[in-house]
Amino acid sequence: MPVSLVDFTTFAAINKHHAMPREIDALGAYCERWSTAQSTLLHELERETHLKTLAPQMMSGHLQGRLLSLLSQLCQPRVILEVGTFTAYATLCLAEGLPPGGRLHTIEVNEELAYLIRKYIRRAGGEDRIQLHLGDAAELIPQIEGDFDLVFIDAGKMDYARHYDLVIDRLRPGGLLLADNVLWSGKIVDRLHDDPDAQILHAFNQKVQADERVDNLILPIRDGLSIARKR
Repeated sequence: MPVSLVDFTTFAAINKHHAMPREIDALGAYCERWSTAQSTLLHELERETHLKTLAPQMMSGHLQGRLLSLLSQLCQPRVILEVGTFTAYATLCLAEGLPPGGRLHTIEVNEELAYLIRKYIRRAGGEDRIQLHLGDAAELIPQIEGDFDLVFIDAGKMDYARHYDLVIDRLRPGGLLLADNVLWSGKIVDRLHDDPDAQILHAFNQKVQADERVDNLILPIRDGLSIARKR
């Protein structure tokens, strides 16, 4: 019997003061320990992100990074679009699945991060296949020619629906559209009625599920990852 939103909210409220966070952290650590290790370069990028940015938690990190890499390698995308680069951790993970001649377009609105992004793209030897676009994604997406095999949305949460609408018709059949942070630190369940960002993300999740052009799945990894496959 399916669990309703009310049931799940009650369950979360009952357990929020118990040992669940420690257990979840232990499970996460176990998963990282027995998953493919991140490269030395990604480890260095992770450290520099923590040292030089105000919100390092925005970075995908080891476990989600390995998932992005695996999905990309399974998909073998010739063209990837990433909306929201931050310091390029996810960018480099996604690029691991590019076949020869493949291309990754990544869009970042914060120009102050460009030096760090370009530094690690260069160190990864990705300058010939990763193109950084600086500016507003809503303006830049229409300027990028062609269709996409894989899209990763990880920019401003208020713009998720807009970015989805800009790319969904350009996603090839069988292509993947990924969106990060769709569980919003659990607020999507226990703070839905008083958190505006949670409400926006909930509306986005409803929009994706209602779209008959895709099959979708939400994974409770890190801050929630939405995976939609174009039919």
